[in-house]
Amino acid sequence: MSQYDFDLFTIGAGSGGVRASRIAAGHGARVAVAEERYFGGTCVNVGCVPKKLLVYGAEYGQAFEDAAGFGWQVEKPTHDWNALIEAKDKEIARLNGIYQRLLEGAGVTVFEGRATIVDAHTVEVNGKRVTAERILVATGGWPELPKEPGAREYGITSNEIFYLKEFPKRVVVAGGGYIALEFAGLFNGLGAKVTQLYRGRQILRGFDLDVREFVADEVRKSGIDLRLNTIIDRIEKVETGLIAHLSDGQRIECDAVVYAIGRKPLTKDLGLEKPGVELDDAGAIKVNDQYQTNVPSIYALGDVTNRVNLTPVALAEGHVLADRLYGNRARDVNYDNIPTAVFSIPPVATVGITEEQARATLPSGVDIYRTNFKPMRHQLSGRDQRTFMKLVVDRETQKVVGSHMVGTDTPEMIQGIAVAMNAGATKQMFDNTIGLHPTAAEEFVTMRTKSPDPV
Repeated sequence: MSQYDFDLFTIGAGSGGVRASRIAAGHGARVAVAEERYFGGTCVNVGCVPKKLLVYGAEYGQAFEDAAGFGWQVEKPTHDWNALIEAKDKEIARLNGIYQRLLEGAGVTVFEGRATIVDAHTVEVNGKRVTAERILVATGGWPELPKEPGAREYGITSNEIFYLKEFPKRVVVAGGGYIALEFAGLFNGLGAKVTQLYRGRQILRGFDLDVREFVADEVRKSGIDLRLNTIIDRIEKVETGLIAHLSDGQRIECDAVVYAIGRKPLTKDLGLEKPGVELDDAGAIKVNDQYQTNVPSIYALGDVTNRVNLTPVALAEGHVLADRLYGNRARDVNYDNIPTAVFSIPPVATVGITEEQARATLPSGVDIYRTNFKPMRHQLSGRDQRTFMKLVVDRETQKVVGSHMVGTDTPEMIQGIAVAMNAGATKQMFDNTIGLHPTAAEEFVTMRTKSPDPV
């Protein structure tokens, strides 16, 4: 018999933690999981799943408007925020149940409560101490609020948005990343007056520059007041709402200030210092390529390591870790060509490297193919919304190393492109593929004209 109560104790029942625990149990390990908030973690409860449900709700507003161009006579629709939130809550409750049943069905012991680390093999939860041969930390991240006056008293984050009792008709969104862009779009689509502020020169830092500039134009056309090189100095509460005092001296009266300025690994007060687990300057847990910390019995994966903060990556890491530790399968996560999407309106999706990265890293040069067009969907609707596509090609090998798109149904297309790129597809293979007509997707296989190299 083992000297420990469990072979694996997982702290956090988010995507990565649940996957690792379930697969490990399937391999025969004795596994326990502790979760202090909600099963499914950020993604299921206050992240990508409820966010996309709300984005769908916002997109229907556009659909009603666009329908007139196709002969539909529709009275001006009204939206019930509380009905949307209630429907969202029911769906999230269903998913919570699925995650818990997955664990219990695999034979995992579930602790509902906050777990802290006592030593390299001991965890305390709900006042009870249990031991494990290995401990896995999969607690994810947590949104930040700045220290400016009024921000922590009156500002909200993605955690609170999904539970607002009243729809804010005037919204200020602070941030220029994908979360900020998504919330600006969904509030705008549901009828709010939205101002988005970003401290930098262009939104979506880290994305391809053409994409960043194209998206900025599109969101402004949609009605969002996007202001760059601007931040909030302080928030003041007044009788009619809130006033955001800006760095340029202007003031904006609003009903809600949403901060989407970043997330931090959720490592505070976990007891990691007791066994001496090393953290980086951002508070993320340092791990090697096997997700092992400097304390051999303690592992970490997902957003708490602050490496590739995407739900599918945490799922993949959890599965690989469980296979390695308990399934006798020495395999690795493929971090190449990870597709990612921004569910803005219109959405963005990308896989591979940007043009800027390619020019800096590919010595033989880069071939760039771009297209920008008004999709068929909007030829009759009258909506001034365009689609952008771009392929980045290694000039020497002719492999497609980057694919970027902005427009309707973008994320659905990029998933398939990611498969092709991971298979080593060349531009000639794209060219040899017959297009599916009439679709926007066919543009990916009909781009033939290279863009000129920058002077």
